[in-house]
Order: sequence, then C-alpha cells, then structure tokens
Amino acid sequence: MPRSSHRSKRPRLSAANADKYVLYQEAVQSADLDTAFLARVYRQARGREAWHFREDFCGTGLLSSHWIARSPRHTAEGFDLDPEPVRWGLEHNFRLDPGQMPKRIGNRFTAGRYTVHLQDVRADSSKARSPKPDLRVAQNFSYWVFKRRNEMLEYFQVARASLAAGGLFVIDLYGGPEAQEERTERRRLSGFNYVWDQHRYWPGTGDYQAHIHFEFRDGTKLSRAFSYDWRLWHLGELEDLLYDAGFARVDRYFEGSDASGRGGNGIFRAGTRGDNCASWLAYLVALR
Repeated sequence: MPRSSHRSKRPRLSAANADKYVLYQEAVQSADLDTAFLARVYRQARGREAWHFREDFCGTGLLSSHWIARSPRHTAEGFDLDPEPVRWGLEHNFRLDPGQMPKRIGNRFTAGRYTVHLQDVRADSSKARSPKPDLRVAQNFSYWVFKRRNEMLEYFQVARASLAAGGLFVIDLYGGPEAQEERTERRRLSGFNYVWDQHRYWPGTGDYQAHIHFEFRDGTKLSRAFSYDWRLWHLGELEDLLYDAGFARVDRYFEGSDASGRGGNGIFRAGTRGDNCASWLAYLVALR
C-alpha cells in the first residue's frame, strides 16, 4: 500500500480519541509524492504542464488538496458517493479563509479552486461547467469496486471521453503472489499500528474482501475502520480494457525496491515487465 512520511506531535493515541481519516492519510497516502509523480508523467508525455486535475473516489480529497497547492493556477475536482469523508476533507484538508468556506449547489461543493461532486465517478462533470481534466486519476485501487468486465469498460470509456485534448488517465494497482493470500500485514507508525487485512479471496471469481484496522499502544483498536469489497484485477486485464476503451497508448510504471529488497522505495519508473516479486505496486498511464 502507498506510504506517507507525514507525522506530527499529538496526544497519546487510543481508540477513544483517534480520527480514522487522519490515520488513513498517514498510513496509506503519500499525496506529495503522488502529485509530483503525476505532474512529471504528464510533462514527459505532453511537453507541458497539467493544470486541471480530477480525483475519482476522492474521499477526503487529500490528493486534490496537494494538487491545488502546486500553484495558484492549479485546479481540481473530486467525485465520491460517500458524504462523510468528503465533508471531513473539506474541513481538514483545505485551509480556507472564512469568505472561502465551501459553497453547496445541489450535490456539488466548491472550496476555492477545488470542487467536489457527491456523484458516481461515471457522471459527467461537464454538466457542472467544470473544465475537462488534463489528468484524471483513480488511486488506492478504489476502482476495483467495479467487478464485471462491462462495468470496468464503461468506466474507462467515460474516463477517456471526459479528458481534455492530450489528457491522461492514471490508475494504480498491486499484485504478486502475496496479493492472493488471505493474510495480515502489520506496520508500526507513530503512535499506532496500521493493519492491512486481506480477509477473503476467491480465485474462481476474483472477489476480494479486505479491511484496515488500527491498533494502539494502550491495547485498544479500531477494527474494520475501512472495509473493501473488490475484484482483484490483473495488470494485463486492465491494460487490455484501457485499449478497448479507446486509449491510444498505455504505459506501465513499476515501483522500485528499497535497500533491503523486501519493500518498495516509492519511486516509480517506466517499464514493461516489472520484477517477479511477492508483492508489487504499479501505475497504468493511459494517453488519450
């Protein structure tokens, strides 16, 4: 899973006072590294800067908040069906002056240069007069909620149609033998343990159930703070679907290994085959 290096001073954590969204962002997301990677990939592909960014399954909008911080010209929009993380993100991730407090029009909230839609990611943002995205992304494997081939193809087709001229659609994924095991991975962070629980996997269908738990030094825990009901998709399947959706080219970027050779180093480079390791992370970058 992606990692974050952000840590801050705070009271001793327990299940009673912990905020699951704060813990998730610290344990799972690395928005500063991700936005730098996405901006670099666009520059390399198109020879110019990407300005408007669309984050599907945006949740708290952390990635979008880092994107608009790149310059006063950068803008972003997010799509998500769950109002709870969206509202939390507007309050915590977007530092707004009183005159810039989020404004609501229907199912759309605007906060400065960020607009978030409480809608299905397959919805058309052009109806809200948003600019077409230079970059559209689905991070943290969230799009795996589409389990059937026709659902995923429809999503990719809609994503392609939404892009500005020369736009890129970027998705991340993981795989390897460990991805198919019913196993638990525990990682110690500042004041808590992050636990990734691959709870069920059915090879006949690809159905995949996973949970995130948080454990604290006082022995308390937040069990199933987040739960996922996905299909485990293979890189080759997704790449074929992107081409079927009409994308002109699909590039692969694989994460390198750290000094121990047992974990990732957070650096993604273009490649074709990747390393045959127990667990790997990659991006697929689809060019319109």
